[in-house]
Amino acid sequence: MGNDKYTFVVEKKCPVCGETTRIVKTKSRIIVDHTDEDFCVHYQEFNPYYYRIWVCEHCGYAEDESHFLGYMPERNKAKLSEFLSSRHVGFEFHEERSHADAVAAFKLAIFYAEYIGSSKAHRAGLNLGLAWLFRESGEKEKETAFMQEAVKLYDESLAEERYPIGGMTDNTVMYIIGAIYYRLGDLEHATQYLSRIMSDNDLRVNDRQTYDRARDLWQDIRASKEQEEKGTDQ
Repeated sequence: MGNDKYTFVVEKKCPVCGETTRIVKTKSRIIVDHTDEDFCVHYQEFNPYYYRIWVCEHCGYAEDESHFLGYMPERNKAKLSEFLSSRHVGFEFHEERSHADAVAAFKLAIFYAEYIGSSKAHRAGLNLGLAWLFRESGEKEKETAFMQEAVKLYDESLAEERYPIGGMTDNTVMYIIGAIYYRLGDLEHATQYLSRIMSDNDLRVNDRQTYDRARDLWQDIRASKEQEEKGTDQ
């Protein structure tokens, strides 16, 4: 799925083992086809999500770019180093990743994020990213399972964690929760979260984009409910 037209290889220092590892990065000129309600972007010809997770080819540590390059507390580094020192992860470096490679990379990242107790918001994002990979491959049951885990973590994060986190506000997360519930077919919960956004008059002024997204999706839900009711009445 990858080639020189869309990817290039760079070398980065692993935050866990300290070795220099090869990383495949994607170029910015990728044509977008459309975007789903939960921000899953569908691209033409090439899927950059395959390369979203960086994996150290030496120790097997895996994370997205911002966390791979960002600050790692010493206690997390020590915990991961100890865990990985006696194990062989066996994730091989490939300039062109297969769907299976991409799934394996996401699963590794989710495992490590859970192991060191990363924020629930971050772990939710990783689970949602993996759900998007299964959406692309048409594996509905797996997509649903990881969307359910993502929405659970986002819900808990909203109650327990202080935003902004990773560039997301609590209103953005509230919208994402509503959008995931919508895609899961749980229109009741979707409506509850979207209504919370729409009842915030300050948001209408301060974050018009999120407000408009919530309103548009809420209207879609209302239209589909009316359609269902018509079908029942006939």
